[in-house]
Amino acid sequence: MTNDKDLKRRVRARMAKTGESYAAARAQLVAKREPHPSEYAELAGMSDEAVAKKTDKTWAQWVEALDAIDAQEMSHRDIAKAVRERWPAIGGWWAQMVTVSYERIRGLRAKGQQRDTKLFDANKSRTYPVPVSELYAAWGARKRGRWLGDVDVTIRTSKKDRSMRITWPDGTDVHAFFESKGPTKSTVSVQHRKLTSAKAVAKAKEEWHERLDRLRTLLTGK
Repeated sequence: MTNDKDLKRRVRARMAKTGESYAAARAQLVAKREPHPSEYAELAGMSDEAVAKKTDKTWAQWVEALDAIDAQEMSHRDIAKAVRERWPAIGGWWAQMVTVSYERIRGLRAKGQQRDTKLFDANKSRTYPVPVSELYAAWGARKRGRWLGDVDVTIRTSKKDRSMRITWPDGTDVHAFFESKGPTKSTVSVQHRKLTSAKAVAKAKEEWHERLDRLRTLLTGK
């Protein structure tokens, strides 16, 4: 009975979103094969061991927790907000990572693709042997030109030593998340969003690889 009620709720939610008839919406949902928990890590793009180390939950535990709050029917923003509010200890970057991975597992988006759009994301991260305050400062107006190059970016929002949201000259978005790994070690995770194709993703990843290499040279002299 519980499963029937859950299916009806999901059918009604899909009808409201797509305009399909009840029969058509139900057929689409029934046709989707639920992945086995053993497939979750592959769909998420990260092992159970890695996510559990950072968040204290495996993918099966995250799926169970998010299903319990009806996350399948939420927007990306609302899922991420719920994760941040309910599990604040994991931080903003991991809240996003958990949200995106959950959406992949539940078939709400393809790997590398933004939800409900035909746009894509490119992700790169790098760890440096410097305090997070020094890493964050290197992204400021006085220093970033030395490694970012001649790119006229607009910083929309920033939280010191934590994050930046940037508008790229071509209208795409770059989100940078900073995390301290100790007194002399820190990580930046870059998400370049609103890319139009898998080819653009590959190009962006290559460019960010080169930029983050130049940032290492600036920070360490190597």
